[in-house]
Amino acid sequence: MEILLIMCVGIAVGAKLFPAKGKAANEKVQIVCTMLLIFSMGISLGRRENLLEQLSQIGLTSFALAVGPIIGSVIAVYFLTQWLMKPTKRRKR
Repeated sequence: MEILLIMCVGIAVGAKLFPAKGKAANEKVQIVCTMLLIFSMGISLGRRENLLEQLSQIGLTSFALAVGPIIGSVIAVYFLTQWLMKPTKRRKR
């Protein structure tokens, strides 16, 4: 819940307070922070004692965490388009 709150505050700051001139600098900071996050995750994985033995389990868990939301999103979009996108009547010429 804290993540959503922080994200909403960031959206509000970006929309109302952040100057347009700072957009390029903000993009560079985002890239650096993303690389730092990925590097930190690599360190965390590298410190595991049995990483190679756990690799298949980590991969399976990652696969499930990726495929589950993808399938759910496709199903949700299908039903929402069926509900919201009513067919339009064609005019005869």
